[in-house]
Amino acid sequence: MTDSFGARLRIAMDEHGPLCAGIDPHPGLLALWGLDETVLGLETFAMTCVEAFAGTVAIVKPQSAFFERFGSAGVAVLERTLAALRAAGSLSLLDVKRGDIGSTMTAYAQAYLSQDSPLRVDAITVSPFLGFESLRPALDLAHDNGRGLFVLALTSNPEGAQVQHAVMDGRSVAGRIVDGVTLQNADDASAGALGSVGMVVGATVGTAVHDLGLDLAAANAPLLAPGVGAQGGTAEDLRRVFGAALPNVLASSSREILSAGADVAALRAAARRTALQLKAVLNTG
Repeated sequence: MTDSFGARLRIAMDEHGPLCAGIDPHPGLLALWGLDETVLGLETFAMTCVEAFAGTVAIVKPQSAFFERFGSAGVAVLERTLAALRAAGSLSLLDVKRGDIGSTMTAYAQAYLSQDSPLRVDAITVSPFLGFESLRPALDLAHDNGRGLFVLALTSNPEGAQVQHAVMDGRSVAGRIVDGVTLQNADDASAGALGSVGMVVGATVGTAVHDLGLDLAAANAPLLAPGVGAQGGTAEDLRRVFGAALPNVLASSSREILSAGADVAALRAAARRTALQLKAVLNTG
């Protein structure tokens, strides 16, 4: 890959709108679609999503856990799903939230970010709560291979604040994560490109970004914003939470779009409608 992940993501967001569409084969959604809770149902669900979302949204985000629960057969379906996204020319973000240290973190990085892995993707989600530098193997391999990371920073689950809002030596944990991402993206920022290390910041975190003194715009990071749609977050919430960083927001919506059902055309229409709504909000102000 000659272009960085951040550069490719910016092009895709400009072309398709700031939407990350999820592939979440949740048991309830399988039932809604009239599919059995089997590997065959899983594959039908995933490939229908690929057909609907490829060439329609900026990036597609399979949730690894909903594949892993079927064991090795489910992981094989995930491999085929990722291969289908690559063949369609769509960017892929695998939601795996990996985080470890040393050789184990290196192995996780190789599993998803190396050039010859069957599970290779354009980006993955990672957890920095063993210390930001524990992510170094993934940071370096992603950089070397033109791939990206989305680092958990400020999540909207009620338990998250216990860790993310905690303060040590005058700086919150979330603030230190933002600092690490900002430093990692400094070269991209100086070159005028979007950084390849993003952050996950919930769409429904309210005033936390302001209260913790986080400068998200300065991080030059793509900002994955879960919580839009079924989890209660609205496009207006995005405006309030992200402020000057709005141009870098990539809103994530899964179950609201997927509830459109198993028809490819209906799914595609739901994704396009959501992307247009988001673009109207995020491109103003």
